[in-house]
Amino acid sequence: MIQEESFSVLHKKKRVRLLTLRNPNGMRVKITNYGAKIVSLLVPDKHKHGKPVDVVLGFNTFEEWRDKETYFNAIIGRYANRIKGGKFSIDGTHYQLPINNGENSLHGGVEGFNEKVWDIVGQTAYSVSLHLTAQDGEEGYPGKLDVYVTYRLTRENGLVIMYEAKTDKPTILGFTNHAYFNLEGEGCGDVRNHYLQVFADEYTPFDDTACPTGEILPVEGTPMDFREPIRVGDRIDDPFFAPGRGIDNNWVLKKSSGSVQRSVKMENASERSELIPELAAVVKAGERTMEVWTTMPGLQVYTGNFVEKNIGKSGREYDVQTAICLEAQNFPDSPNHSNFPNAVLRPGEVYFEQTEYRFC
Repeated sequence: MIQEESFSVLHKKKRVRLLTLRNPNGMRVKITNYGAKIVSLLVPDKHKHGKPVDVVLGFNTFEEWRDKETYFNAIIGRYANRIKGGKFSIDGTHYQLPINNGENSLHGGVEGFNEKVWDIVGQTAYSVSLHLTAQDGEEGYPGKLDVYVTYRLTRENGLVIMYEAKTDKPTILGFTNHAYFNLEGEGCGDVRNHYLQVFADEYTPFDDTACPTGEILPVEGTPMDFREPIRVGDRIDDPFFAPGRGIDNNWVLKKSSGSVQRSVKMENASERSELIPELAAVVKAGERTMEVWTTMPGLQVYTGNFVEKNIGKSGREYDVQTAICLEAQNFPDSPNHSNFPNAVLRPGEVYFEQTEYRFC
């Protein structure tokens, strides 16, 4: 059972807290400001006498969240996914990030946003807003960055995540939430019987370091074709994916604009209404369905290929492929490919993106 008192601790001189949000249908989510993580997400299940089922992996105590799987259900930044060689340039100035994944930089570096204690700046019964300031030069990234993330439950059983950021110097950024889902319930075995549909005609192939080559290729005729619902277990062992591991790939989402060059930046926040989330993916397991709606241009599907054996919050064991992540994002290594969506944010601009996990 989640030990709420264990979250009331000081970590690096900042207070860790655990907050609970509810909607009228009995959906509940617990959020901690440590890494802005989803600690639990209980979704009503009418086929089990209305008893909510927790559909994200996780742990009972702050110490476990700190020491075990650090990316579980966290906000990832300053840049989600991989940057090739940890290198990028802005306006002719070259930057080097820490290398923490083979020869690449992953998920914001050695100490990304997933390990920071965020400030809670707003809360209602159904929403919470968190703020984080990343300093100029932190983890090698330029610019002092102010980030706001809001979690909000809807009456239609959706969990909306809104991202907003401003910088005082040109920088790169791209956020995601790294939620580990099992729609049968956390700890209820692997995700091979989950059915996945991704609304994408194209994908970004990667090299032997798992970074994109810069190409954008059609999914047709490849194991990346999930345009119709496919049982995950029927594809996960295909040698096209990480041999012996599973899926960890980026899809180019279909957008109404028809272009992958959609900017994620605005001159002011009033332009938010122009960014309308579109259906990116659908996952189904048993009688439960989850839709992913997002303004982001890409979707990384990851089948928990490197989850370590751990005992989770219900006392059941986690292992590889016991969860599926659907990470709405900018493309991996986008700053190094001119044909990928823009990842540069400049002073005076506002970054705004939104993703919703909607349960049916």
